[in-house]
Amino acid sequence: MPSRRFADGEVVMGRWPGSVLYYEVQVTSYNDVSHLYTVKYKDGTELELKESDIRSQSSFKHRKSQSSSSSPSRRSTSRSRSRSPGRPAKGRRRSASQSREHKDDKKKAIQETNLVALKPSENNTRRYNGEPDSTEGNDTSCVILEQKLKPDLEIERVLEQYSLRPRKEEKKKEEIYSEKKIFETIKTIEKPSSKTKELEFGGRIGAFALMFFMPATVFCLLLMCKQDDPSLMNFPPPFPALENLWETRVFGVFLLWFFLQALFYLLPVGKVVEGLPLSNGRKLQYRINGFYAFILTAAAIGTLLYFQFELHYLYDHFMQFAVSAVAFSLGLSIYLYIRSLKAPEEELAPGGNSGYFVYDFFMGHELNPRIGNFDLKYFCELRPGLIGWVVINLAMLLAEMKIHNQSVPSLSMILVNSFQLLYVVDALWNEEAVLTTMDITHDGFGFMLVVGDLVWVPFVYSLQAFYLVGHPTAISWPVAAAITVLNCIGYYIFRSANSQKNNFRRNPADPKLSYLKFIPTATGKGLLVTGWWGFVRHPNYLGDIIMALAWSLPCGFNHILPYFYVIYFICLLVHREARDEHHCKQKYGLAWERYCQRVPYRIFPYIY
Repeated sequence: MPSRRFADGEVVMGRWPGSVLYYEVQVTSYNDVSHLYTVKYKDGTELELKESDIRSQSSFKHRKSQSSSSSPSRRSTSRSRSRSPGRPAKGRRRSASQSREHKDDKKKAIQETNLVALKPSENNTRRYNGEPDSTEGNDTSCVILEQKLKPDLEIERVLEQYSLRPRKEEKKKEEIYSEKKIFETIKTIEKPSSKTKELEFGGRIGAFALMFFMPATVFCLLLMCKQDDPSLMNFPPPFPALENLWETRVFGVFLLWFFLQALFYLLPVGKVVEGLPLSNGRKLQYRINGFYAFILTAAAIGTLLYFQFELHYLYDHFMQFAVSAVAFSLGLSIYLYIRSLKAPEEELAPGGNSGYFVYDFFMGHELNPRIGNFDLKYFCELRPGLIGWVVINLAMLLAEMKIHNQSVPSLSMILVNSFQLLYVVDALWNEEAVLTTMDITHDGFGFMLVVGDLVWVPFVYSLQAFYLVGHPTAISWPVAAAITVLNCIGYYIFRSANSQKNNFRRNPADPKLSYLKFIPTATGKGLLVTGWWGFVRHPNYLGDIIMALAWSLPCGFNHILPYFYVIYFICLLVHREARDEHHCKQKYGLAWERYCQRVPYRIFPYIY
């Protein structure tokens, strides 16, 4: 059995099918049976190549420099130019002989190329368009083509100058440019369509249904919490009169809150960082000042409380605030879709460009809608809803004290407020990490994310605090201690897993991370197989679910309503996990399959 020359992960030069052009590739695996190397080009294309079609970079560069410095064709052409027109025979025989040799070399090189294209994955939306992604690879190919064509062009000029072209060489003009034709053929391969082919959430019908189901679920949960007995036996709750659902003053307070957070976002404080490259290679800039906005918001709320402003006004008009948030979200979604119709193709979201109005309106048609430097999606992701969640929790705490005539809040309310405050502060402190999430890099900003950020987060995530106001639950200190330990475990898994991943991405060679093992991929990144990411594939989701359970336990077990958040969170993370699995399989290919074999459990160890 012949031994292999190239190791997995090694960067080499691989021949492209049907041509003599070499591009930079990375070896991903080797088949001992067929003796073929699986290599990955910089644009993600995977092919199987013979060992004869692969060359090391060092030898490749050496051959290129050698041919450019001592080309026999150049010496022959130079001598032909020095001959007189009266002695053409020898020059003609030499030129014709060299042309025949060069023609044979080209045919042999093309015939020797034997590449077997791997069957693309079922969901692969990226295909090779004939050009490498990197500028370096493109320059190398042009140099090769130039070196192959230059001797023939010199001979062509001499023959035209002295009219020495015999009839049998009339066809050589086309043959001389065969490489150029191959290159142009590769260039004209159809580019992949940017249209969304795989529709999530049940396609158009599912998206249409969710546009009603999401706000209706929020209203239903809030109305159930208002009942004396929020059990399933009393479902559905009585619906209030329509005139009681809207108040202009409440809508004005919501607008004031939204634009106050926008003002904090525009303040020139905090560092400016770049996001991940877009499809056109451009990187957007983001100002990281979410934690500063939180501090300013806390100062503003403290000032209002100092001047005796009744913050429990939020509790008294909670349903009206939810209706105002839905109305504002609908208007913002309509604006976003209308402006997306004029957006360039490269600025559209890969997951919201199906061509169907309902689906694209729901998923978000434009990836990063901006008004100047004001990024609407990035702003809504962390500011109005997430910080508003903390303010609502505080309002519920004050409302509990007032309604039940308490000098201090209940232990259950303190736990809920503390746990969720820690979660929000952590998100704002590590704000930069959100730039690598699917919400920012893949999902468009449409109805789904707008309602999720401005309605779902502040009004559903605060469900436990809202529930405790009307249904106080007493817990003992030992129980509170046990729940606190559970939340700390979840937070530790969540934060340490994310930090482990982020630190490895920034600097894989960090000596502090030397204990981590990983599987190299063709993208240049590694897949961790030790630490938290060797325990389950998505340890951060595991930490999220444990924390969600700890947030609900202070509400007791009288009703299932406070645990809706846990059920919803599990369903949401399972959906995200399935989407992440598909994305990673598409991005990392065979390396992801090896990773899944090494780490079989997705979220729950030994279960799922």
